[in-house]
Amino acid sequence: MESKKLAALLSSLVSELLVLVLLLFPSDSCNSNSRDFNSNSHGILFRIIRHYLSCQELATSLSVFPISKKRKRTQLREAGSEPTHEDRDLERGSRLGELNRVAHNPDSFKATFRMRSSTFEWLSGLLEPLLECRDPIGTPINLSSELRLGIGLFRLATGSSYIEIAERFGVTESVTRFCAKQLCRVLCTNFRFWIAFPAPTELELVSKDIEGLTGLPNCCGVIDCTRFNVVKRNDCKLTSDDEVQDDSIAVQIVVDSSSRILSIVAGFRGDKNDSRILKSTTLCHDIEGRRLLNATPVIVNGVAIDQYLIGDEGYPLLPWLMIPFVDAVPGSCEEKFNAANNQMHVFALRTIASLKNWGVLNKPIEEEFKTAVAFIGACSILHNVLLMREDDSALIDAGDYSLHDQGSQFYKDAMTEENLTEKKASDSRRALATRVTEFS
Repeated sequence: MESKKLAALLSSLVSELLVLVLLLFPSDSCNSNSRDFNSNSHGILFRIIRHYLSCQELATSLSVFPISKKRKRTQLREAGSEPTHEDRDLERGSRLGELNRVAHNPDSFKATFRMRSSTFEWLSGLLEPLLECRDPIGTPINLSSELRLGIGLFRLATGSSYIEIAERFGVTESVTRFCAKQLCRVLCTNFRFWIAFPAPTELELVSKDIEGLTGLPNCCGVIDCTRFNVVKRNDCKLTSDDEVQDDSIAVQIVVDSSSRILSIVAGFRGDKNDSRILKSTTLCHDIEGRRLLNATPVIVNGVAIDQYLIGDEGYPLLPWLMIPFVDAVPGSCEEKFNAANNQMHVFALRTIASLKNWGVLNKPIEEEFKTAVAFIGACSILHNVLLMREDDSALIDAGDYSLHDQGSQFYKDAMTEENLTEKKASDSRRALATRVTEFS
């Protein structure tokens, strides 16, 4: 057997033995931080193990992420091949320093990956077969699912450039691009069901929660629209005003009282106003066609109230969409209705603020338009996943959520309220205003 192949085989066997040692020792030793290693009897052993593993690409996944029962594909180059100059530079990088610190610090882990380590482990196991099944043709990535997920989440959570991510994880820039886009593709293609309009039974529970908070019966959520800026850099031009092309993406969301996203539409150009975007969506067509919000109305002060959503002044008043009264008199039923409307609106603004807390979304997205849309979709899906997992990384407390209210920044349809309002919608809103007054 060739000496290089024999060395590779022995190295692999030693790695497996060291992993077995890690598994056999009590978990509290493995979970201790670096200071704890120095104060217990196993400290020296673990430092030796980690020093050895740091010389191999396998260390990246073992030192940060849960140890998988499945053998991971972790070599970036073929076994036995001579390392390139680029390989040596990457291996000399600080691949482990930052990741080891993150692994043993819950706050750092959340800041780096925007979720708790337990959520990361759960998500990694769920996505493993999908993240590992498709590599670029002719150029296998050969990274574990944990590392692929870590690279993709790091891009979404921090917004770091691909060059910065490559240096941190000890891979090439092209690999970081692939892993980030692959994660978005897997989430948006295979796990879209994590954002789905509730079935009738669940929608009834949503309505009950909202009524208990605001006094508004039969309300099924709040709708709002926000924008995300996109910057496309043209590398072909070096000194031109056209080097950077600005654009924006309009995103319409419907959320419940827990800020869970029930519906999302992304991909419209940001210069369209909220009302026109709404009228172009499948959500609007399904509601108008009575395929959604079609449950039996409730009777409020003799008026039949259909299921409806709450919206702001950027939307039309419709039988299924209640917006604030204009120039409500202080102390009137109308003003109290507007207060309840604003209370619901906060849930949407908090969701928007939490989405924009993802590093890749809280500044202009430097991607192609379609890729930027995929990033927004992936972050929205992960938002719901974190809520489902009761991970406190999901929502932020921004204090003044009005900072994320963009409704007044975009023009509205040049039509009066009388031209937009059907009599049924007006009657429903007046009845709801009376109910809110009774509730308060």
